[in-house]
Amino acid sequence: MNRKYLSFALIFGLLVGAAACSDFLDMSPEDRVSDDAVWKTPDHLKLYVNNFYNNDGLLPRRAGYSNTEIPFYQDVSRGSDTQIGINHDSRLNGESIVPESGGGWAYSDWALLRNINYFFSRYQTATGSEDEINRYVGEALFFRALFYFNKLRDFGDVPFYDETLMLKDDVLLHKARDPRNEVVGRLMDDLDKAVQYLPSRKDRAWDGRVNKETAMLLQARIALYEGTWEKYHAGTPFGVQGSDGTTFITKAKEVTDALIALNSCNIDNLGAPNGYYNLFNRHSYAGSEEVLLWRQYQTSIATHTWPRYTYTGSGMGLTKKMIDSYLCTDGKPIELTSLAYSDSTLTAVVVNRDPRLNQTIYVNDSAHVTDDLSTPKKVFTYPQLAGAGTTTCATGYQVYKGHDPTEYESSNGTAAQIYFRYAEALLINAEAKAELGAINQADLDNTVNKLRDRVGLAHLDLSDVNNWSGNYTKEFPGVSNIINEIRRERKVELVGEGFRMDDIFRWAAADVLLKNYIPLGAVRAQWEGIANNTYLGDVSAIPVKDGYINPYGNVSVGTSGYQFNTNRDYLRPLPQTERVLNPALTQNPGW
Repeated sequence: MNRKYLSFALIFGLLVGAAACSDFLDMSPEDRVSDDAVWKTPDHLKLYVNNFYNNDGLLPRRAGYSNTEIPFYQDVSRGSDTQIGINHDSRLNGESIVPESGGGWAYSDWALLRNINYFFSRYQTATGSEDEINRYVGEALFFRALFYFNKLRDFGDVPFYDETLMLKDDVLLHKARDPRNEVVGRLMDDLDKAVQYLPSRKDRAWDGRVNKETAMLLQARIALYEGTWEKYHAGTPFGVQGSDGTTFITKAKEVTDALIALNSCNIDNLGAPNGYYNLFNRHSYAGSEEVLLWRQYQTSIATHTWPRYTYTGSGMGLTKKMIDSYLCTDGKPIELTSLAYSDSTLTAVVVNRDPRLNQTIYVNDSAHVTDDLSTPKKVFTYPQLAGAGTTTCATGYQVYKGHDPTEYESSNGTAAQIYFRYAEALLINAEAKAELGAINQADLDNTVNKLRDRVGLAHLDLSDVNNWSGNYTKEFPGVSNIINEIRRERKVELVGEGFRMDDIFRWAAADVLLKNYIPLGAVRAQWEGIANNTYLGDVSAIPVKDGYINPYGNVSVGTSGYQFNTNRDYLRPLPQTERVLNPALTQNPGW
C-alpha cells in the first residue's frame, strides 16, 4: 500500500477507532468520541471505508488469510485436490467436528458486519458531491457483499442484517438463518447499486480503490457460485427447494457480458515471452489492464515475507492430478494427443505442454531463476524435498508462479498482491453460457481463447471438443465435454489462487474428486541415486505409489484416500454455544 493510503487508515483509527467493534454487533454509537464530527464530508466517508480495505476478514479473498503468507499457495488454505500441504487437510479427510464455540460464527466473527452497517446508518449526514458520496456507498456495499459471501461459502444459510444492531435488539439478534438464495438475492441488489455508484477504471487513474469493474466481477463470482451450487446440489439437503440455479447463472452471464462490453479491461502480456509467469510477480499493477484490485507494498512502510518462501517448497506442492490436467500444445489432453509425452522428469513433463505449466512449476532447465541479483544468477536445480515445514516441497512439483527472483530470501518483499483479475470474468462468462447450454465458438474466442492467446496455446474448438471420445477421460463424467474443458481451463488458469475447493463444492463434485482420492506427486526415480544433496536428502525414504511420490504414504490418506463425508462436509457446522444462545439457529446437514 502507499503512504497516502496508510495515512488515511491511521487518521481513521485515531478518529473512529471504536468503529471496529470487538463484540457481536453490540457496540453503541454513543461510545464514540466526537462521532458526529466524522460524518460531515465525502472525505470522512472515505476514511471510514478505508478500514474495510485493511481488514483481513474481507481482503484478501480468503477470510483470515494473512498478508505474510504466499498468495499463490492459497488452494492449500482450505484444502484441494490440486495443491496440497505437508500435512493432509483434516476437512477433506472427514475429521472435522462441531466446535464448542467460535468456528467462524462467534460474536466477534460478525463484528465486521456491524462496522459496515454502521456506515449505512450514518453516511446520509454527509454533504458534498453526490457522486463522491455514492462512490463510498458503493464501496461499502461491495464489502458487505464480500463479507456475506465468505459466510455463505462456509455455512450456507445465514441471517441477513442490513441495519445496525444493538444489544437491546433481542428479536433481531435471535432471528433464524435466512435461506441462502434469498441472501444472494439481497447481495445481487446491493451489487447492482454498487455497480451503478462506482466509477469505471477507465474514468480514473489507479487509486487503489474498488471500481465498477471489480464490483461486477464480485457480483458475477457470487452469482455463478450460488447458481451452480443450486443446480448441482438440487434434490439434496444442501440444495434450494424449487430452484435449479438458472436465475443466478443467467445473472453471472449477463454481468460478465456487460463487463466485457465496457471494453475497459483486457488480458495482460498477450503473446509476450513468459507472459503468464510475469503477470504474478510485479511490484505495481497501476498500468495493468487485467488486474482490477490489488495491494501495493513499499519498503519501510508495508512489506511482506513471501520471497523467503517462494524459492523453497513452502510446505506445499502441486499434485500429479494437477500436472496431468495441462493440455498439450495441440490443445488436446495427454490421453488424446499424438505428441510425445512423458512425466519421468521435470524437464520432460513440460515438453509439448500448455506453456502455463512451465511458467507455474520450477523446472531444472537453467531458465527458472531463484536469485536474479547474484553473480552468476542462481537457478533451480532440485525441489526442496529435504527438511520440514515451510522449507519442504510436498510433491516434487514446486510452485514457481508468483516467485520474484529480484527479492531472493528477502524478509521485506514489495511484490504486489492480486485480489481480482479480469481473467476470472472471462472464465465465468464461458462457464455460465455452457451451463445454460448457450455457448458458441464466438463466445469461446472472446473468453477462454483470449487466455490461451497469452501463452500461444491452440484454441479451444467447440466442434472438436464435442467429438472427443474413446480414451478421453472426463474429470466430471456427468456433464458435457465443453463444460469439462471450461472447468479444466479454470483449473489451470487460476491454479494456486484459492478457487479450487469452492469450485469442487459448488459443483457437488467431492464424490468424484475427493472421496478415496490419494494425492500423488512427481516420479521419485528421477532423483534417486543423487547422494548428499541438501535439497533432496534421502529420497529413498519418501513413500511412493506406482513410482510417484506419495506425500501421505505414512498415514491412512496415503493408502485409503480422503474420507470426505459428502453427506456433511460441504458446509461447516455451527458451534454449539451459539445455538444455545440463539435457539432459532438450525444446524447444517449431517452435523
